[in-house]
Amino acid sequence: MFEYIKGTLMAINPHKAVVDVGGIGYLLHIPLSAFSVTPPIGKEIIFYISSCIREDSHKNFGFLSIDERNLFEKMSSISGVGPKTALALIGHLNIQVLESAITTANSTILSKIPGIGKKTAERLIIELRDKILKGLKKAPLKATPQKELSQKDQKMNDALSALMNLGYNSLQAQQALKKALSNFKETPELSVLIRKALSNT
Repeated sequence: MFEYIKGTLMAINPHKAVVDVGGIGYLLHIPLSAFSVTPPIGKEIIFYISSCIREDSHKNFGFLSIDERNLFEKMSSISGVGPKTALALIGHLNIQVLESAITTANSTILSKIPGIGKKTAERLIIELRDKILKGLKKAPLKATPQKELSQKDQKMNDALSALMNLGYNSLQAQQALKKALSNFKETPELSVLIRKALSNT
């Protein structure tokens, strides 16, 4: 199985990305949150991969951090959840918020995600709470490049969550944030980013 794919980003939309590696284009299913923080088309990118092989399909899921990929695999392995639901959870919630919701048994936050009902939220909490708590206690320090990526991803996810709480749907929020980012050379402070996104809509 693939561990990661490093290549040139050839195409991307809120749900899929195509990465060229040595003249071969790899189609990856990605979380919604990755759409607004990927580099421009034609630039190099790394996706950490999780493969889902079934009799009627073979899909590769791509994530911008190892932590997201690992949590996706834990969630998608739970009966009644699966890859589609796990991808939606990671796409709508910052990983720290997601893990916190599970470890504190906050089913209300989880249930706000499209397609996630109360029963599914409660199942996630029951199945993963102890595993996540155990993993947090043993988590090693991350390398600097991965830490920087996680900080940027966290800021974008926080902005996305804020816009969705104001009534925007996921796609509208993503588009507003991407347009707002075009006005800055570097990712601005969270409050500045949110204000700029709101002024563009």
